[in-house]
Amino acid sequence: MRFHKHLGARLRRPFILGLTGSIGMGKSTAASMFEREGVPVFDADAEVHRLQGPGGALVAAIEARFPGTTGPQGVDRQKLGAHVLGNTHELAALEAIVHPAVAKAQHRFLMRHRARDVVILDIPLLFEKGGWRRVGAIAVVSAPVWMQTRRVMRRPGMTRAKLKAIRHLQVPDRVKRARADFVIETGRPKSYTHRQIRAIASCFRAR
Repeated sequence: MRFHKHLGARLRRPFILGLTGSIGMGKSTAASMFEREGVPVFDADAEVHRLQGPGGALVAAIEARFPGTTGPQGVDRQKLGAHVLGNTHELAALEAIVHPAVAKAQHRFLMRHRARDVVILDIPLLFEKGGWRRVGAIAVVSAPVWMQTRRVMRRPGMTRAKLKAIRHLQVPDRVKRARADFVIETGRPKSYTHRQIRAIASCFRAR
């Protein structure tokens, strides 16, 4: 564990810890462990699912921009993915719809928990989209590449080509690890991972 070089200047309430990790690294597991330790977590992916789900606030805008990608259950993620994966222009158009709505939800979360010692922003593309500038420290969830591949390939509709395209959009794991203040290993037994997370949570409670 090491603290961000600007950590001293960023001590505030709540302290914002950014949680990130590449696809299949176990970030959702780590986030749920933090919640079990009593640390509020804002899950950016879950918010996107809510906004794009049945009756979601972004469904109409996404259908207007990407016709045929939504239905009674909201956005069909596989159909939408086929439009944007590997297409920089189309991905940027989707992000222009989604990101402002997620940012508003994140702001509401921070206001709701402003009296807490520490909160977590669980953001998959923390490095890729510049979110690292807005957090006090960064925790990266990491596992061996072979384990990452095995986890991801179990997902419905996943192919080697899709995984390659997703990896191409993400900062490599080794770079994330090098820039992290905390590295959370999920390639070991869950009890080991939980001990790491308990230690991180305790560190911020005691600051």
